[in-house]
Amino acid sequence: MHHIKSADKPGNMLQLIDKLSDISGKSVSYLVWIGAVILSVEVVSRYFFQAPTIWAHGYSQRIFGSYFILVGAFTLLRGGHVRVDLIIANFSFRTRKFFDIINYLFLLIWSSVLITEGWEFFSRSWKVKEVDEMALAHPVYPVKFILVTGAVLIFLQGLAMLIRAAISMIKGEEYGS
Repeated sequence: MHHIKSADKPGNMLQLIDKLSDISGKSVSYLVWIGAVILSVEVVSRYFFQAPTIWAHGYSQRIFGSYFILVGAFTLLRGGHVRVDLIIANFSFRTRKFFDIINYLFLLIWSSVLITEGWEFFSRSWKVKEVDEMALAHPVYPVKFILVTGAVLIFLQGLAMLIRAAISMIKGEEYGS
């Protein structure tokens, strides 16, 4: 039986966050297909049958909006966000890690604000059972909750990346890549 050393605990927690980001990102990737089907139904209905839907536009917005916020942590994990590597590429390893730390601190501030404000946004919507202005009057608070969920996932992955960057800077070598 493998016993976890205390030095392994931060690494295990970081791996758990990575796993959460990976699973959530892969899971929500299927939303793109659902959104594409909805848009295809709308196009066929509108242009082939001259019978546009009253629901497809709103649902496609909700699906793609949900996708973009929920896939943020996965994209961060995979290094897919825009970076300024061209500017810092010639700096020393520790200096690059220092800039990573600054970058992740700003990400944590941004995601903290998004979580806080998003929660207020969701709470107000939930209290009044807010619906959209479309004819079908679908509830909007589930999508507002998804905003908070995505921001929490981004915050956790950003925290994991910050910890790795700090350990890497101190050690002078990559940690947990």
